[in-house]
Amino acid sequence: MDRKAPLFTTLGCRLNAYETEAMREMADAAGLSDAVIVNTCAVTAEAVRKSQKEIRRLRRDNPAARVIVTGCAAQTEPERFSGMPEVDLVLGNAEKMAPETWAEAADFIGDAERVRVDDIMSVRDTAGHLIDGFGRHRAYVQVQNGCDHRCTFCIIPYGRGNSRSVGAGVVVDQIKRLVDRGFNEVVLTGVDLTSWGADLPGQPKLGDLVRRILKLAPDLPRLRISSIDSIEVDEALMEAIATEPRLMPHLHLSLQAGDDMILKRMKRRHLRDDAIRFCEEALSLRPDMTFGADIIAGFPTETEAMFENSLKLVDDCRLTWLHVFPYSPRPGTPAARMPQVSGSVIRDRAARLREKGQVAAAAHLAAQVGHVRDVLTEGPRIGRTPQFAEVAFNTDMPEGALVQTRIAGVEGGRLAGRAVAAGGKDAA
Repeated sequence: MDRKAPLFTTLGCRLNAYETEAMREMADAAGLSDAVIVNTCAVTAEAVRKSQKEIRRLRRDNPAARVIVTGCAAQTEPERFSGMPEVDLVLGNAEKMAPETWAEAADFIGDAERVRVDDIMSVRDTAGHLIDGFGRHRAYVQVQNGCDHRCTFCIIPYGRGNSRSVGAGVVVDQIKRLVDRGFNEVVLTGVDLTSWGADLPGQPKLGDLVRRILKLAPDLPRLRISSIDSIEVDEALMEAIATEPRLMPHLHLSLQAGDDMILKRMKRRHLRDDAIRFCEEALSLRPDMTFGADIIAGFPTETEAMFENSLKLVDDCRLTWLHVFPYSPRPGTPAARMPQVSGSVIRDRAARLREKGQVAAAAHLAAQVGHVRDVLTEGPRIGRTPQFAEVAFNTDMPEGALVQTRIAGVEGGRLAGRAVAAGGKDAA
């Protein structure tokens, strides 16, 4: 009987997606087959429930396969998943990035140890397995893992461990390989990206890494950085924003709220004015900069006036892309023990935030019409501008290419683009 290649399913963040590709490489090398691997998310209680629902679905669809569960939810709640009759093996976040784990999983028998989850806080090595990109359009490079902060709503440090960095030399070498393979854009990823370097000799900053990459990989057309904590941004990164056109003018900010009291109760390290000041400075250095942001709706004790401050932050920081999270309590976090906001109020506030975000995004899209942008194609007829706006083409384009594009209009929440031929005229 033919043996089936393992099936991987990813929930949650881009870092999880990156690590899934690393696991796929290790599982293939180990000869693992007839298995389903679920890389779970623990960012909210709802994310954990979705992970369990996906496990049950995959078991129904693949009754003969072994089900292996890993990721942040498996790390923080291994007993929840080992107690599911659908699950054969539970792996922690450190274990999933070890090649020997997958060699052992390939020989797994039913009476073997079902839970392999060690103390993530004891992990001291740099971020795990490096892969040379995934996808055919942009490559993601993990440069950092874990988090040293303890926001009151967040379970992720207990799933990822303390902050640890990949050395700059390793990162640069990997990016050079990606450029040689034809990637036109690289995205730096991590759990707490702006803490990069704190555990390395000399304690370099993220800005030092960005400038080193751009200097030593001169053929890299575009470098993008993922979510950052604005209060930790260093002078070198601000200088790169001002002077490096290959650093994309789009920053996703971990803001979470726009009210000072709520920020304090979240145990964030910035206040409202800090966020506004950062955005104003970044825009003064790079006028075409756009900002995305994570904002939580209905955090415990949030009053209507406090929520209005978060709503106003969209305008005050000139945010364009909102990721809105309706608050849900995570057992084991301090916020779960605070006075809770009712579910109906949380849903209403989340809807109002999303509506505000849709208005901001629509205004940005409208302002792009008539401009020419270099668009990185993500498919035959889809791509993104440097500011991360989605562009739809009316003809097929080569995937992963940089296409000079005239923005002709806005259709269905996307920009409508026309490739510009040599000489500046729109291509037929």
